[in-house]
Amino acid sequence: MNFVQKHVARVKKKGKRVKPTQIVGVGFFLIILTGALLLMLPISSRTGEWTDFVTALFTSTSATCVTGLIVVDTYTHWSGFGQSVILLLIQIGGLGFMSIATLFSFLVRRTITMRERMIMTTSLNVDDMSGIVRMTRRVLLGTLLFEGIGAIVLSLRFMSDYGVADGIKKGVFHSVSAFCNAGFDLLGQTKPFSSLGLYVTDPIVNLTIMLLIVIGGIGFYVWNDLYEHHRFRHLRLHTKLVLITTAMLIFGGALFICVFEWNNPRSLGQLPLWARPMAALFESVTLRTAGFETIPQGAMTSQTHAVGILLMLIGGSPGSTAGGIKTVTLAVLVLTARSAMKGQREVTVFGRTLGTRNIVNAVTMLIIGVTLIFAGAIVLLTFDNAPFSASLFEATSAFCTVGLTIGITAQLGVVSHLTLIALMFLGRVGVLTLGVAVLMGQQSEASIHYPETQVFVG
Repeated sequence: MNFVQKHVARVKKKGKRVKPTQIVGVGFFLIILTGALLLMLPISSRTGEWTDFVTALFTSTSATCVTGLIVVDTYTHWSGFGQSVILLLIQIGGLGFMSIATLFSFLVRRTITMRERMIMTTSLNVDDMSGIVRMTRRVLLGTLLFEGIGAIVLSLRFMSDYGVADGIKKGVFHSVSAFCNAGFDLLGQTKPFSSLGLYVTDPIVNLTIMLLIVIGGIGFYVWNDLYEHHRFRHLRLHTKLVLITTAMLIFGGALFICVFEWNNPRSLGQLPLWARPMAALFESVTLRTAGFETIPQGAMTSQTHAVGILLMLIGGSPGSTAGGIKTVTLAVLVLTARSAMKGQREVTVFGRTLGTRNIVNAVTMLIIGVTLIFAGAIVLLTFDNAPFSASLFEATSAFCTVGLTIGITAQLGVVSHLTLIALMFLGRVGVLTLGVAVLMGQQSEASIHYPETQVFVG
């Protein structure tokens, strides 16, 4: 936080008002840069040699933005120190650096200032500052609880394969990585870049990782609402939309994957019949933002890649560890389309009317997201002559902070890697948040209001 505070002080001296969104953006950037410098050090590599800056920066960005794309295998390239740096970046990136800073304030019993509350609100992607300290405390305790349970379960499972010490290390690492939807793994000693392929038929590993991904991806606001209201009809509209959309995407995605992959001898077709639904469900969950894989993406059919791109684009939920345009954005777009087809002037759901600003934000997020993804894919096509489907998959995976790849990440050149770095940063910090921080001054109502008119659409 010292770097961020110094930046804020410099801006204040120039007479400018510092927005919370600017602090969040600068904070993430400085954390990424610090992580890259640490990963460059000889102590961070398994061979004891320096790591080039682009590789270190790519890894640091991917970890901080909880993406999971890698150019070098996490186990075979990085030492224990380097893996610890990556794990710390994942935790900071998943919770948001202000949540980590708030944890230290709680420990030393320091009063949280009003400005810090504003930054916490922005970091957690909520619009209500009332109760933000209480909510942050619950987020931190909930994170400790879920990651702790996950670490215990995975450690007990991995101990039988890797021994006590290494089993515990892998259990803790994969629990944090799964909860933060990061997709980094330490299972490359058998086969680099294999992710969770060795455990494709293991129910304990599959179910634990899936539960951690879903819990981390539904959003901290939803956690808070579920804690306060135990019945579905008492939940806030945001929570209802998140839960319904998430369930439909998980099971709908698994159904499509089963249809396209059931008899594919390179993917589900090689598994026992009982394990195929579980593998399809895992694929559906991880495609939306997590980055783990039990079956290589390159083994999937083109139809599954198309479904995967759509699931990655949607991603997780607002205020979570996940990326993408978010589940609520999809829900708002679908509800808007439904209202338009019915000829209704208002968008209603569960007895509530959605505000115009919600609809505008949803459309804006979709347009900007799709534009950036296609721009990134074009860069990969231009500089590395990668296939279009692979380029589009890679760019979507980066912007939506998923971390899955068809297998081209390590083969890309410097320009493409820098492009993916930019996409990961934009996808994690948030296009709307970054846009407000960089492009907008003080918001004000228009001084001139023009007459309303109609245009022909469609």
